[in-house]
Amino acid sequence: MSKASDKKLEEVKNLFTIYLEKHKLRKTNERYIILEQIYNRDDHFDAESLYLYLNKKKMGISRATVYNTLDLLVSGELVRKHQFGENQNQYEKAYGYLQHDHLICIQCKKVIEFCDPRIQQIESKISAL
Repeated sequence: MSKASDKKLEEVKNLFTIYLEKHKLRKTNERYIILEQIYNRDDHFDAESLYLYLNKKKMGISRATVYNTLDLLVSGELVRKHQFGENQNQYEKAYGYLQHDHLICIQCKKVIEFCDPRIQQIESKISAL
């Protein structure tokens, strides 16, 4: 892990701690492990695949804890939740990452990220109506 990503992870952990304290929620080791695993990824993922990964690594984190922690991270704006046309939500890290859009292949379901400022301008114009 680079110094920049170490620094970002520490910032995210601090923000999560502030969020948990503000909402009078427990600061558990499991929640921080989940946060760290998410910020060590560079892809989109679903809750079940994250749970299976943690289970495979023998981290002893329950499925319910994964789902509940993801909800907290979304509420705290540290993780983004997407619905890419399936019944399953996809997630990605949010803190420190620029706004971007997604293309989804309808055959293989691969998600491609891209950034085009014109899309943001169109969205801004429409929302101003």
